Amino acid sequence: MSEPNEEKGIVPAEYIEHSILIIRGEKVMLDSVLAEMYGVEAKRLNEAVKRNRTRFPSDFMFQLTREEYQVLKSQFATSKQRDPRGGKQKSPYVFTEYGVAMLSSVLKSERAIAVNIEIMRTFGKYRRLLVSNEDLMRKITKLEKEYDENFQVVFRVLKKLMQEPEKPKKQPIGFNIK
Repeated sequence: MSEPNEEKGIVPAEYIEHSILIIRGEKVMLDSVLAEMYGVEAKRLNEAVKRNRTRFPSDFMFQLTREEYQVLKSQFATSKQRDPRGGKQKSPYVFTEYGVAMLSSVLKSERAIAVNIEIMRTFGKYRRLLVSNEDLMRKITKLEKEYDENFQVVFRVLKKLMQEPEKPKKQPIGFNIK
């Protein structure tokens, strides 16, 4: 994955795609990653957001819980990617698509505008992929009704492959004493 090019002010779509995380069922981006893309410090980005707090309701931006942040940190360690926050202990803020769009009104540099355009295109690409996946599921369901039992196995496998993996249920840690 290539990182933002400071000289040209370009952020590759691949870098943006890999920077989008799913947290609490929302597609979000970390404050530190956005700051890097915009060419500012995360501290400065968050200061600009705090000065304009009314522009960022909870469906635009939220702070990760300590548990969410620990899970996120462990994912970075597991995938051998660097922790984008540089090991900071304070839980980061994350921005939804709406929050990223609102950032363009707070960060007014040319780079911020160009980066925002690319990020919005990437979020749009994800939205189109989701819609096409739903269309494909409807078509498979329709075909399933038209074909005999021999093809039912194929349709079940296709549906299973298209579903999002189930989240593992939390198991209590320790011994049960009855």
